[in-house]
Amino acid sequence: MTDQILTLKEVAAYLKLAEKTAYKLAAADKLPGFKVGGSWRFKKEDIDQWIEEQKKSNKN
Repeated sequence: MTDQILTLKEVAAYLKLAEKTAYKLAAADKLPGFKVGGSWRFKKEDIDQWIEEQKKSNKN
């Protein structure tokens, strides 16, 4: 199992977003993530699934 965990900086780069935007989305529960010791972390698998869901919801 390759559960890759991304930092806020890494997920922002992956999604081509500003870190501040990624932080706001995570804090508003619009981006799947969790906190570890006060720092945001994201499972790459969850982010990829979220991307697919966004693609489907934007087609309607």
